[in-house]
Amino acid sequence: MTARTTPLHDDRPPPARFAYDAYTWKEIVHLLVNLPMGIVGFVYTVSVLSIGIGMTVTVVGLPLLAVGLLGARVLGRAERARARKLLGLHVDEPSPMPGHRGQGFLGRLWSNLKDPVGWRTMLYGFIRLPWGVLTFAVVAVGLFVLWPVLPFIARGLTNADRAMVRGLLSPSDELERRIAELESDRGVVVDTAAADLRRIERDLHDGAQARLVALAMGLGLAKEKLLEDPDAAASMVDEAHGEVKLALQELRDLARGIHPAVLTDRGLNAALSSVASRCTVPVKVTADLPARPAAAIEGIAYFTVSELLQNISKHSGARNASVDVWRADERLLIQVWDDGRGGARLDGGTGMSGLADRLGAVDGLFVIESPEGGPTTITAELPWRDRSTDAAPGSHRVRG
Repeated sequence: MTARTTPLHDDRPPPARFAYDAYTWKEIVHLLVNLPMGIVGFVYTVSVLSIGIGMTVTVVGLPLLAVGLLGARVLGRAERARARKLLGLHVDEPSPMPGHRGQGFLGRLWSNLKDPVGWRTMLYGFIRLPWGVLTFAVVAVGLFVLWPVLPFIARGLTNADRAMVRGLLSPSDELERRIAELESDRGVVVDTAAADLRRIERDLHDGAQARLVALAMGLGLAKEKLLEDPDAAASMVDEAHGEVKLALQELRDLARGIHPAVLTDRGLNAALSSVASRCTVPVKVTADLPARPAAAIEGIAYFTVSELLQNISKHSGARNASVDVWRADERLLIQVWDDGRGGARLDGGTGMSGLADRLGAVDGLFVIESPEGGPTTITAELPWRDRSTDAAPGSHRVRG
């Protein structure tokens, strides 16, 4: 099974067949609904254009046209939703209208009037009425006369629909698609950061904080018994000393979970060898990096491997595992392999989807190949960014 974090979708329909399966019925429904939707889009487009352009001699004409273009965006959103539901066509939503802070009324008006998304949706609504009449007539007749070959006719007509949706209702260009992707990634980063903060707060509250409270109470009792029963007080102090050691260990573990000191001091190679030594499965680590990447990329790579090795320890049933890290052109590649039972999935509940989201937020890729029965190979890819000149010296190949 392979899963990628890129926003691409395989929305190609299955081959048309003589049988009327669920996909064929959805296509037929889509073609029949073309007529009422075409009437709505045509009436709206003609009304907005005729009223807006006809009243340009007055002060309200252009503002009405600008508002009409904003309404066209709503119609476009409804048509994209219909295409997703009935045709399985995945089209990214265009980026919203940019903010107009400081532009004034004329600046906002001009920005709305030159909105390419609104104008292309208007064109879509204008041409859809004759197309809706044609598709409705062909399908309505075909259900009674041409029903043996109607699935193939419906496929041809819906392919034309798909082309129109992609051509007129998709984001304006690659930049639009990139903006939409970055907006989605920004939400992932914010959610991930909030989850990490909640985890740190929970670990502090339930671990070190609770232990330190118990330590303070124990020392208070020991202080009260110091004169009355020195032996009991000494025993309490000894227990408190043990609690201090445990609290320090929990704080070290928490600090390692935030950002391990070995990663900062010695780089990715040593940090991966350290985390591999704590895995319950023997792990061979091979890292071939001519230099250290940027700290953010290095941190994401470390926590990706750490999470994958934890999954191997808990869920794989493996006897051997390996971690390979190398640089290829301007990408940092990570491959984690194990000979366990396989069956890993993005929706398997083992943190895979979170890793995929985290890598996707920095233009990374996350690929899973894990057939039932194993083995499992997970490949992560991150953009390579050079470390600043004042960073630690570059690392070299190590094997563990």
